[in-house]
Amino acid sequence: MTQDFNSLFDEWSSTYDETVAGDDPEYIEVFKNYENILEEVAMKASGNVIEFGVGTGNLTERLIKYGNDVYGFEPSVGMRKIAREKLPNIKLIKGDFLTFPIPPKTIESIVSTYAFHHLTDIEKEIAIKHYKDILHSGGKIIFADTVFTNEEAKTDMIKEVERKGFHRLANDLKTEYYTTIPVLHKIFESNNFSSTFTKKNDFVWLIEATKEEEI
Repeated sequence: MTQDFNSLFDEWSSTYDETVAGDDPEYIEVFKNYENILEEVAMKASGNVIEFGVGTGNLTERLIKYGNDVYGFEPSVGMRKIAREKLPNIKLIKGDFLTFPIPPKTIESIVSTYAFHHLTDIEKEIAIKHYKDILHSGGKIIFADTVFTNEEAKTDMIKEVERKGFHRLANDLKTEYYTTIPVLHKIFESNNFSSTFTKKNDFVWLIEATKEEEI
């Protein structure tokens, strides 16, 4: 990935669960409906699952609850430590969206929440091309992340959070690689995926892409 986020997430790991629970006023709206979003991603996944950006294991726990065999990848040492404390028996190793060993089993689903924005648009396309080779026809990519309907909507949101005095969130929106729905749709389409986008709060959309049969 273009930026090294590991030190940031090592530092954040000890308070991550409090943030997603709504303890940080700046990020309340970002994590609104957090539990429901994770539950929906987990319910849509099936079979052998790759999860990127495991974090503290909140989505992983739900995936396992639904009987999925999960191969988790997380670059942050701090996050992996907490995830293993919660879920001692999970398959969890160092890795990220672009650099990871392919599991030995056929993968039916690739999932992630609140993480795909760490990749530039070029890196996102590289990643999706790789996932196309991993998944068979009917296999799914199920992500939940902050995206915008267009660049104007992104600019308007930055202005809105600045008006509220949420300067950390505004800086986050300016410096990370939050993309737009048309960009993602084009990436999926060019790699033989059909895709849908469902709004879950003012920031986060549920992204579901299904690999089509090769013609």
